[in-house]
Order: sequence, then structure tokens, then C-alpha cells
Amino acid sequence: MFAGSLRSGQRNAAIMSLVQSARLNGLNPLVYLKDVMDRLPTQPYSRINELLPHNWKPASASIES
Repeated sequence: MFAGSLRSGQRNAAIMSLVQSARLNGLNPLVYLKDVMDRLPTQPYSRINELLPHNWKPASASIES
């Protein structure tokens, strides 16, 4: 895959890793990434592990539907 530069390739690899991890954990990657991106700015660093695909719980029940 052509990414244009090393830096953009590394970013692409990080995003694709999150997408595939979400899929492996039975999550909809789009729903997961949207929720994580919405919550990330206010998530305390001490609780950042809660946003990893294997620990993630949606912010509200309506998100998964």
C-alpha cells in the first residue's frame, strides 16, 4: 500500500489496527471509533484502557443499535 510518507503510513497502520481489533472483539468499527473519538478528549489518562476494543462499553445503550 502506498501511504505517501513514513509518518502517514504509521498513522494508517495504527487506525487499521484499531479497526481490526474492534472487528475481532465483535464490534462495529465505525460505532466504536466514533464513540472513542467523542470520549477521548475528556477521558482521564488513568482510565484510558477502558477505551481499548476488548474493554470498551458504549457510552449509552442507544449507540450500539
